[in-house]
Amino acid sequence: MAERLRDLLSIEELTAEEIGFLLDEAKPFQEFQRYPLKKLATLRGKTVALAFFEASTRTRISFATAASRLGADTMNLQAEASSLKKGESLLDTARTLDAMKPDCIVMRHSSSGAADFVARHLEIPVINAGDGTHEHPTQALLDALTIRDRRGKIESLNVTIVGDILHSRVARSNLHLLGKFGCRFTLCGPPMWLPREFECLGKQVRRSSRIDDALEGADVVIVLRVQQERLHEPALPLDEYILLYQLTPGRLKLARPDALVLHPGPMIRGLEIDPAVADGPQSCVLEQVTNGLAVRMALLFVMIATGAEIDDARGPAHAAH
Repeated sequence: MAERLRDLLSIEELTAEEIGFLLDEAKPFQEFQRYPLKKLATLRGKTVALAFFEASTRTRISFATAASRLGADTMNLQAEASSLKKGESLLDTARTLDAMKPDCIVMRHSSSGAADFVARHLEIPVINAGDGTHEHPTQALLDALTIRDRRGKIESLNVTIVGDILHSRVARSNLHLLGKFGCRFTLCGPPMWLPREFECLGKQVRRSSRIDDALEGADVVIVLRVQQERLHEPALPLDEYILLYQLTPGRLKLARPDALVLHPGPMIRGLEIDPAVADGPQSCVLEQVTNGLAVRMALLFVMIATGAEIDDARGPAHAAH
């Protein structure tokens, strides 16, 4: 495939080959996280604009750290300080950032399609760091990298996703990515959070409101973060959600003995996941965080580096010299 991506707006638009390429590009950056000195000059002189119109800590810090470790500078725009609060349009704010001549914009927004809208009006690459309930591409990539490291493959696995499927961009991106590799899905959660539309994303997608049924035979269990404000609705009290859908050690035994547990964070112990599972040997939560850095470094490298830089620095082992 081409070594340069114009933008990364969704997983849905990528081919399995392109996804495999990006995962392979992340491998040397995984090794780099083990170096005592974590600083390269690969993107020295480049600037990454972090435009987070929706509050975020983990994703924003991960992208900022990825840029810094590649030697790039960052420009930060956060929701609470944004001119959008003063009535400026999203497009005008994006054009203002563009006028400061960054080499890439990493964008998170509460509206689905916002990153795509901005990308269509700017010449520089745009990376979607989460848009509404649409997609979260880099989360799906780091999840896939984590699964591939542990299982040796991402093809033809049984994947159970538990929680608020309806509002989850993480669920959508993982369905698109893992579905391209022949994975089979069981979506589990309260009935009002299990939209029938998700069954249209692939022939191997089924829904279940019973967690015991959903976990049976699972190779991978992805536990979604549940926003606590949604659990104050009369339709689903918090204690009822815990009783019916929390991933506990007993329930995890229904999955395969070597099943992996993933969580996009932030993780609320005692709500969607039992602490014994979160800290257990099947949990990949901390690996996901480390792999998030590797994936985001690889993306920035592929999308911003010039052709000559790519030839000279096919990975950290060469870029460090």
